[in-house]
Amino acid sequence: MKLSTLQRKKFRVRNKLKGNSKNDRFRLSVSRSLKNISAQIIDDANSKTILSASSNEKGMKSANKVNKIELSKLVAEKLAKKAVEKNIKKIYFDRGQFKYHGRVKIFAETLRKNGMEF
Repeated sequence: MKLSTLQRKKFRVRNKLKGNSKNDRFRLSVSRSLKNISAQIIDDANSKTILSASSNEKGMKSANKVNKIELSKLVAEKLAKKAVEKNIKKIYFDRGQFKYHGRVKIFAETLRKNGMEF
């Protein structure tokens, strides 16, 4: 089976994280599209999603228009708040096929400001 360039890039990043991961940390997987961004905190040992946050959730896009950068910050703050409630501080940041640039970088920096370590 031949994989596309994006699939190879995604598997390369994820396999490095999974190979180096220990049981004390979970993986934070980020996915973005042209208009939205979403993230999940995943327990790879049990193959379960622990937490998730998305810009598609109710109340995220309020009546006033929010640009994509501010939307990334809001999703990151919401995810960090949920993670602190479940006593999750240390994670591995899985950027997937996306470069650590733009909205993904702002998402990661906002998580760091709100108490997450990676």
